[in-house]
Amino acid sequence: MLTTIPAPNVNPFWTSTVNRPRDARLITALTLACLVLAVLSLALGPVSLSPRAVLAGLLGSGDPIDVLIVRELRLPRTLLAIMIGATLALTGAALQGLMRNPLAAPDVLGAPGAAAFGAVLAISTGLADALSFTLPLAAVGMALVSVATLLVIAGPQAGLATLLLAGLALSSLAGALISLTLNLAPSLYAALEITFWLLGSLEDRSFRHVAIAAPFMALAAVLLLGSRSSLSALTLGEDVAQSSGIDLARLHWTTMIGVAAGTGACVAVAGVIGFVGLVVPHLIRPLVGHDPARVHIPAMLAGANLLLAADCVVRLVPANSEIHIGVLTALIGVPFFLWLVLDRRQRATLAQPAGAPE
Repeated sequence: MLTTIPAPNVNPFWTSTVNRPRDARLITALTLACLVLAVLSLALGPVSLSPRAVLAGLLGSGDPIDVLIVRELRLPRTLLAIMIGATLALTGAALQGLMRNPLAAPDVLGAPGAAAFGAVLAISTGLADALSFTLPLAAVGMALVSVATLLVIAGPQAGLATLLLAGLALSSLAGALISLTLNLAPSLYAALEITFWLLGSLEDRSFRHVAIAAPFMALAAVLLLGSRSSLSALTLGEDVAQSSGIDLARLHWTTMIGVAAGTGACVAVAGVIGFVGLVVPHLIRPLVGHDPARVHIPAMLAGANLLLAADCVVRLVPANSEIHIGVLTALIGVPFFLWLVLDRRQRATLAQPAGAPE
């Protein structure tokens, strides 16, 4: 007698077919778009530059003033936009793959708020200044505490309601602690500076900020990209993943440390820039499929493109002072997040048997 082996319980949200030529074309297109936006970012500012002047400034062969503007004033900002956008998108894709939940992202889980509290606490107590390596260490440490706490409370297979409630609780706690720290700030000027920094901005950044963030972002990229294949196996269920030789405890800790390192580094040098990690993976999945291993790299490139474009927009909007990029990403991300929640609710309602209580 032949025995039929039942197929694993695979969440259709994650299933996909491999199409490597299509993935390669998408990565190429995103890379070219990133280069174009980077040139545009270097050209925009109080002194507008042509693409030729930007290229000459990068090579050091143009007008000395243009070289100074491009290399010293605008290049660090452009590099940070690429690095932060890529890192935030990667952390979002990794968390969604680990928890197998499309709403899992550092923003939803309270990691940026916790990282901001760690950074604000370090600044207000005098343990670190804005250009100290102690600042990202404090931010990374608090982000790690936040993500670890959420995984302990909600669990790696938490439902939508549990995930949102736990993330809301941690975000509210971080916000309250930040407010308390601001109330205890040594001066009104210090509190005002911290408040504006929390809104998220890439203005007036230098290569020192790039150097501070780069090691932690590199650590996040190594840890999260290295676990892509494990996340793919996890889509078949924890039992199947364990039978394939995957250490689930190690996978959880690797992802937590990577997410904390990436989120903390981004917050330490640019303040809170939200919803990039939530929005970007959703924009990429329809193009590459839902296998986590295929989402990570295109998501990083798309995140870099998104933050470069947002940084260009905030410089083009006429205002007395430059609009904070964190405000713009929130204006984009909040409606998108609400749409995701409503879409998930509608899917759950349609999948519910007729006559079953809601």
